[in-house]
Amino acid sequence: MINSFSEIKLFQVKPDKLDEFEALIGSIKIEQEKQPGCISVKYMKRFYTFDGVENGEPPRELTKIVKCVKYYSYLEFDTIENCGKASGWFFDNYSKDVMKLLIMPFDINSGYSL
Repeated sequence: MINSFSEIKLFQVKPDKLDEFEALIGSIKIEQEKQPGCISVKYMKRFYTFDGVENGEPPRELTKIVKCVKYYSYLEFDTIENCGKASGWFFDNYSKDVMKLLIMPFDINSGYSL
C-alpha cells in the first residue's frame, strides 16, 4: 500500500528469557493484527549475519549469544493516526511485561512507507 505508515521496534532480549519473550509476542501479535487500520504485523529473530561472508554468498548462522538476542517487529498501518492508537494500546497493555525480558528499553522507529 502506498503511503502506509510503518513502525519498527528493536527488542534486545535477555538470553535466559527467549522462550518467555517468544510466547508473549505470539499472543501480542494476534491482538496487534486486530488493531484498527493494521495492514501487516511481522516479527523477526536475528540469528544470521553477513559479517565475514563473501559478496553474493548467503548469510552465516550466528553461533553464540553475546549479551542479548535481537528481535525486530514491523507493523504497517493505513494511517499515522491508527499507528499511534496501536502504539498506545501496546504501551498500555504490554510494555511492562515486555520490558522485564529486555536488557534495555526497546527502540522504536517509524515513518511513511516508500
